[in-house]
Amino acid sequence: MKGLTIALPVFCLIAGMAMAQGGAHFIENWDADGDGSVTLDEAREKRMDVFYMFDADENDHLDAAEYDLFDETRAADIAANDMPKSFKGPANALKREFNDADGDGLVSKAEFRDGTEAWFVKLDHDGNGVVTLRDFQRMKEGG
Repeated sequence: MKGLTIALPVFCLIAGMAMAQGGAHFIENWDADGDGSVTLDEAREKRMDVFYMFDADENDHLDAAEYDLFDETRAADIAANDMPKSFKGPANALKREFNDADGDGLVSKAEFRDGTEAWFVKLDHDGNGVVTLRDFQRMKEGG
């Protein structure tokens, strides 16, 4: 099963943001230019990489089975990383309900891509347009 083989390593890129080290793993994996921050454009690009990894049949939609694998992989990573409660909001923004804008049970490439901005805003706790380790510290502190 292509998705399962790829899912666990790829998902580390997503939920690694919740590690106790204050998001260092997230920054390391999502910061394309290595400047210590993640921009909205970088987040869009990485989310699309994730989408393609779970789109096993390459039809530009995540169907129920593909999204179930995505959900299971995310849940396992959350549990494995002992995520603080404050980090679950950003992780939940990757759920099917968040991304299935038209409610048809499928998440299209466009829906997943278009959900990036709302998801990014949840990560950018200080509202400065970039996600840094400071944002993860604020999440951890609940502020």
